[in-house]
Amino acid sequence: MLHVDIPTEAEISKLVEARGAALVSFYLPTTPETQKIDAARTRLKQLAQQAVAQLEEVGTAKRTIWPIEEQIDDLLDDDAFWRLQANSLALFVTPDSLRSYRLPNHLTELVQVSDRFHLKPLLRAVTVPQHAFVLALAENELRLIELLGDREGQEIRVPDMPKDAATVAGTANVNSRSYSGRLGGSEGQKHHLRQYCRQIDAALRALLSGRSEPLIIAATDPLLSIYRSINSYPHLAPRAIETSPVRIPAHELGSEARAIMDRLHEETLREVAGLYAARENEGRATAQIARIARAATFGAVDTLLVDIDSVVPGLVDDQTGEITFDETDSAGSYGVVDEIAGRVLANGGKVLALRREDIPEKGDLAAILRFAI
Repeated sequence: MLHVDIPTEAEISKLVEARGAALVSFYLPTTPETQKIDAARTRLKQLAQQAVAQLEEVGTAKRTIWPIEEQIDDLLDDDAFWRLQANSLALFVTPDSLRSYRLPNHLTELVQVSDRFHLKPLLRAVTVPQHAFVLALAENELRLIELLGDREGQEIRVPDMPKDAATVAGTANVNSRSYSGRLGGSEGQKHHLRQYCRQIDAALRALLSGRSEPLIIAATDPLLSIYRSINSYPHLAPRAIETSPVRIPAHELGSEARAIMDRLHEETLREVAGLYAARENEGRATAQIARIARAATFGAVDTLLVDIDSVVPGLVDDQTGEITFDETDSAGSYGVVDEIAGRVLANGGKVLALRREDIPEKGDLAAILRFAI
């Protein structure tokens, strides 16, 4: 199975804000198959050597480099860590710390050394939904299924999750036509189903609190509508698997859910493309990197779309946003597009890390502006 750590918004913000004399970012393809993970460990060692060479080339002090090497060596020797992996590994290393994220995405290998972290590939993990939950909801059956990357859906246990509607109601059947006060017939059934859904929502709250993965419901009415009216999780998917999930295997529900996730992502891209076209006519959208850098510096970017594989070495002036391009990567510069993305996030904007073909004008980046500059 995949073992995944998706960064929260707060964690991403801390990485964006990090500055130092030697910050190293690694992205490494990995595998959840333990017997094949040694190739990734070997490759990380080679990438670490490249990072050290870049640091030495710009005259970084040995006392700064040694703690970085030591932390990476410790990680390479940690068998327990390497037994539990996903499709990619992101590492962010300073002389004082090492942060790791196991990601469901298939990311391109990369090592970057600078005074800040390279975060564009990491943003892909939160742009394109690769991790989701399916609530298979029926009166007599209840399951929560987790989707990770391209793996089959797996049923997971949730503490305090009710067994079924009848158990919550304390009756043999929630569809009884007999009355007890106002509780009987269709009104009694709805009362019991709401009670059932409230207990489900309460049980899920402990698991999903602080998360942003989509929750997709597999159910039919009236349960589908009732659960939507009671749900407190802010990332409930607007689309559902509108069929009874009873006796449908987890992997089949997972396939249905992935189709929904793909449609939601496609809808998001269409909406952004339409908004970009409208704003471009108003002078509030551009694909010019120099203009976007200035806009990001002054907090004018509402939404930034970036190519996750593009690396444009250089520097961006902190005050004016003016770009100075470099011909090659070095520890004395950083990825310009990545820096622009960091400034957009720091100013409350949204960043979508995409493939080049999904970006307007098929460039390194494109931006929708809050106001014309």
